[in-house]
Amino acid sequence: MADGDKLALRLRGALAKRKGITEKKMFGGTCFMLHDHMLCAGSKRGLLFRVGKEFEPVALARPGATVMEMNGRRMHGFVRVNPERCQGRSLAAWITLAEQYVATLPPKPRRTARKAKRTTARKAA
Repeated sequence: MADGDKLALRLRGALAKRKGITEKKMFGGTCFMLHDHMLCAGSKRGLLFRVGKEFEPVALARPGATVMEMNGRRMHGFVRVNPERCQGRSLAAWITLAEQYVATLPPKPRRTARKAKRTTARKAA
């Protein structure tokens, strides 16, 4: 089993009793969503938590935490965490921190499946 899959299993177990959690393939791994908002992810690059800009300084002060970069750009509000430094109570604390931020986000609008209307211009004969 690949490292990313092992981390996804670890997150899945830690999130098992929470309501509103769904999974989605993102960031090269498995992303866990809380009410359609990204909460955390596990991939071959480690663990990723969405903590928001406000909580980012607090998160970066924790052991094993580093800034998240994607394609050479810093992704503010997201923090990478070394999986070896994030187990048991530490993992639960990271999830709680991410939940605190995600809980402040507004609900996402429901997507409806609508068929686009096509209009055709009729030529006068």
